[in-house]
Amino acid sequence: MNYKESSYHRLFKFSFIIIISLLLFVGIIFISIISRIYRNAELKQLEKTGELYISMFEDEYKQSGSISSQVMQKLHYEFSNEEKLKIYIYNKDGDCIFSEGDYDKETVSTDHRFPATGKESVTSSEVDDLAAEIKKAIGKSKEKKYLELDSSNMSKNEPYLLYGTKRTLINNMGEREKMYILFCGRTDDISSFTMKMIIIYCVISAIVIYLSYVLLSRRTRKLTVYEHDFLKISEMYVKGDFSEQLSTDIDGIPKEIAQYVNALAENVKNSDEASKTFIANVSHELRTPITTVGGFVSGILDGTITKSRQNEYLIIVSKEIQRLKILISSMLNMTKFETGTMTPNFRETNLTDLVIQTVLMFEKKIEDKNLEVLGLDSDRLVAVADADLMQQVIYNLVENAVKFVNYGGALTFGFEKKDGMNCVSIKNTGEGLRDNEIQQVFDRFYKTDTSRGKDASGLGLGLAISRKIVHLHKGHIVVKSVYGEYTKFIIQIPDLEIKQKPGDERTDYGRKR
Repeated sequence: MNYKESSYHRLFKFSFIIIISLLLFVGIIFISIISRIYRNAELKQLEKTGELYISMFEDEYKQSGSISSQVMQKLHYEFSNEEKLKIYIYNKDGDCIFSEGDYDKETVSTDHRFPATGKESVTSSEVDDLAAEIKKAIGKSKEKKYLELDSSNMSKNEPYLLYGTKRTLINNMGEREKMYILFCGRTDDISSFTMKMIIIYCVISAIVIYLSYVLLSRRTRKLTVYEHDFLKISEMYVKGDFSEQLSTDIDGIPKEIAQYVNALAENVKNSDEASKTFIANVSHELRTPITTVGGFVSGILDGTITKSRQNEYLIIVSKEIQRLKILISSMLNMTKFETGTMTPNFRETNLTDLVIQTVLMFEKKIEDKNLEVLGLDSDRLVAVADADLMQQVIYNLVENAVKFVNYGGALTFGFEKKDGMNCVSIKNTGEGLRDNEIQQVFDRFYKTDTSRGKDASGLGLGLAISRKIVHLHKGHIVVKSVYGEYTKFIIQIPDLEIKQKPGDERTDYGRKR
């Protein structure tokens, strides 16, 4: 698979675009906020400086009564140059009455505390009156102040930090006079600070973008390899090749996903193998009687078998046909059990009587093997069950026990109620089962090595059907065996009680509590 065709690569591109967009958005917000904070700090500093100037200005004006005295000019000059400000004073009508253009050059340049600089040679120029917008804003303010970053009233080419206020001054004659005082600060520091923040953020963002690219790219390539392996192995599974499994230790991929897929593949593999085994077994089981029937019929038709022996061979043909009917019936019953279409007819059933009736069917075989039968004189065990289905289970188990019990051995039956369960046990002495045989004894068409020699007519479906029937009764069937000593099957079905539905003649059965 091409790396760029991977779904993870598309996710990588999308994630990378999201990261860049997020950094851009955060950068705009961050720069805006940090610049505003810095601008507000500069405005506060301008206000603080302005209030200091006004305090000194008011004291001097109270003494001299003139805004253009030598002290006033020096005060104005000092604040303008050292604080890099432009200071304007307006009368109550908003007319400019003093600015840096009104300095007496000789006064400010001859004082040793204020040496002459390039800014001293300020030619008088006409200064605009106080902007109506600023005057109006000061008038509306409760504190009679205007503190803002302005880009229209002082200069259209460059924004200024403005602090304006309206004060009532008292001169040396005790007269009151209203004046507007305006302080203008340059925004070079704000611009410089903002530019530094932009550069720093761009550097940080570039590092973040680079690291994100490296990490995401590395992760994407790993996941792309995993996706490629996933598709390749899935394609193998589709083709019936289960030789490989998905890795469960890929970072970023929940290992449960691979575990579930591997488990599913294993189940499909086992099911496929079981299906092949099933078909092989069915083919084998069907082929033997069909071949026998076909051979004998052909022999009768072509005269190979004499008329005197035809009846003998027809009896064999009849038995083989009966065997075929049993095989097909058993397979159909298995299908019904597995699809859930088998509906039991529950009623009170004497399990002890069922066992006794079944044992009597094998009376001749029991006598032929000189067997001892024990436990049939126990108390009667009554349970709610489907009598026909349970008799089939008991028949299969008794047949199995009689078939594999040793000559002169014993058949032992047990009946008891225990922990709300009705238990019927069937035990036979004899060779017993090995551990690996116990695990497979209920599988369809399974026969032990021993049974293949002793049971040529068996189908290998009896125990599988028995287990299905017991499960249909919500019970269990258990096998216990000691190799070389005995084999014991135990049927356990829950103790059910009859529940009659109101207005319904049918009977329901539920577990006793």
